Amino acid sequence: MKKVIILTTSLSVVLFACSPTEQKKDKALAANDPISEHIDSSISPKEDFFKYANNTWFKKHPIPASESNNGLWKTIQDTLNDNIRKICESSAADTKATNGSNKQKIGDFYFSGMDTVAIDKAGYTPLNEEFAKIDAIKNTNELLTTTAHLETIGVTTLYNFSVNKDDKKSSQYVVNLYQVRLGLPERDYYFNTDALTISIRAEYLKHMKAMFQLLGQDEKSATKSADNIMKLETKIAKSCRKMEDLRDPYKNYNKMSVAQVNKLTPSIKWEETLKMLGLTSVDSIVVGQPEFYTSLETNLKKTSIDDWKLFLKWSLVNRYASELSKEIEKEDFHFYSTVLSGVKEQKPRWKRIVSATDHSLGDIVGQVYVDEYCPKGTKEKLLEIGNNIRSVYAEHIKALDWMSAATKEKALSKLNKINMKVGYPDKWKDLSALQISRDSYCKNVMNVQNWYYNFMLNKYGKPVDRTEWDMQPQTYNAYYDPANNEIVVPACNIIVPGFEGRMPDDAILYGIIGGSTFGHEITHGFDDQGSLYDENGNLRDWWTKEDREKFVAKTKRIVRQFDNYVVLDSLHLKGANSQGENIADLGGVIMGYEAFKKTTQGQSTELVYGYTPSQRYFLAYAYAWMVNMTDASLAKQIMSNEHAPAPFRVIGPLSNVEEFYKAFDIKQGDKMYREDSVRVKIW
Repeated sequence: MKKVIILTTSLSVVLFACSPTEQKKDKALAANDPISEHIDSSISPKEDFFKYANNTWFKKHPIPASESNNGLWKTIQDTLNDNIRKICESSAADTKATNGSNKQKIGDFYFSGMDTVAIDKAGYTPLNEEFAKIDAIKNTNELLTTTAHLETIGVTTLYNFSVNKDDKKSSQYVVNLYQVRLGLPERDYYFNTDALTISIRAEYLKHMKAMFQLLGQDEKSATKSADNIMKLETKIAKSCRKMEDLRDPYKNYNKMSVAQVNKLTPSIKWEETLKMLGLTSVDSIVVGQPEFYTSLETNLKKTSIDDWKLFLKWSLVNRYASELSKEIEKEDFHFYSTVLSGVKEQKPRWKRIVSATDHSLGDIVGQVYVDEYCPKGTKEKLLEIGNNIRSVYAEHIKALDWMSAATKEKALSKLNKINMKVGYPDKWKDLSALQISRDSYCKNVMNVQNWYYNFMLNKYGKPVDRTEWDMQPQTYNAYYDPANNEIVVPACNIIVPGFEGRMPDDAILYGIIGGSTFGHEITHGFDDQGSLYDENGNLRDWWTKEDREKFVAKTKRIVRQFDNYVVLDSLHLKGANSQGENIADLGGVIMGYEAFKKTTQGQSTELVYGYTPSQRYFLAYAYAWMVNMTDASLAKQIMSNEHAPAPFRVIGPLSNVEEFYKAFDIKQGDKMYREDSVRVKIW
């Protein structure tokens, strides 16, 4: 549930042999300190702490033309890409690898993606078989048959089908139907009337026209196709809930019998559709947004079969554009990367295919990554920091002055039961049935999509597998899963860039790994959404009425705080959309600090590179979010992402923390100062 720091993986095993008492020796040996070196002393920490902590790095490292951002995340992704590239290239070079082996799959997938001659020669012909199925549609029944088939290769069209954990009975899986995502990133792109959004809609029309021309249509036909798709997507978008309305799991949990779902969409016989999707004996379905499916029925009746066929074709090519010929891939890049994110040029081919290989075959790439690049002791160190954060969290809950004893008892029970999965899984996904060859890159990606679809489908009717990971050890991210009441922190989160070959001091470890990772993810269990789930992961109210009301009042304060932040002259942040992440950031930085203060360094007064332990902790927290973004990418994030942009993930939470005020002598009148009456204090 958060985009966390990116951490380098080139640190030697010696790192874990160091102890905090050896930090003086480390300091003497080190030629530089990335924390103090990034500080821009021309900016006061009292005015803009994010820029104060990071701006010198930004000045020296402008955003590359091939990127939408630059900073800590990209720096470490480059390191990870280098590691994964070696895995891919060595596997591709082994032409005698046993068929079906991990090495054969990695090597052949990477080889097929790098074989641009074959890809360009094929053009869009890898989709011809699917286009033929769409062209053959003559009526609604055939439309539904083809729609169900497209779902099995990762192309969502009329509805959003999945098998997930049942929110109210987390020990079992349930069928879910949700509103769809369309060609533009989020609903508001179809309706907002500001100049930027209007221009994006115009560019989207140009993009669709260009893509249809690349598929063989003449200019007039392509223009008409683009117009028809835009009209249909706009009709569909009208029935989609806004991002802020998707945050309430109760409103998005509507369990119905199959017969009841049939009443929402009489044109779709769900017993038959479910069979086409691969399921039988389904007794109930959780419908996220019933009004979307009521509208779907209307659209099915009022939209011509030809327009639906066009919509299916567009959904198909839009999904697989990056796996097709250079002209199609380039046009796809222009709209989704240049127009929407401000990226001026594509990354080198090898970077794109390394990323695709990792995304598609993450579990088998991850096994090699753990063996060859993961420092020994990773799991143990992560658990040590995580458990220290948990202990501090318990102390905070016990000391809350706004929560009753009854709710505290249940909150502590939930906290104690949070399962911490760190490093890498003990059991990997079995991809032995996945077929990969060197023949066609696009077909390989389709096979991957189909494998993951069947993997999901096979869960139905079985107990929930609580050992499963939704990330890989080489993924620079982390998440909290409310239905499992667990946090997952992959291995690459262990190492801090700039400290290769030496142990970072505890201020750094707890500012980054403690505050912005473990503290953040644990707090997700107690944010506006996570707090609605009990210690077993069930959507169930465990609060007293009075305590819930007090909590909601506090969350409204953080929504108001972020609503008031403005970027790009007039674009306001959406506090309701990002409140879960903002609550987690606030809880994380506080818990990380409290855990740090229990360490030897935290209790000392010794300066490190001229900064007190407390100052260094908050500088490390700012380092965790050292990311600079293009204006276009910034606007896109605000409109379609639940995370606030990086600067506000620093200045937002820190401006509510008294210990930060003391560390940098923040006073009334300073920009970082917020009156005590409006400061947000939750956990």
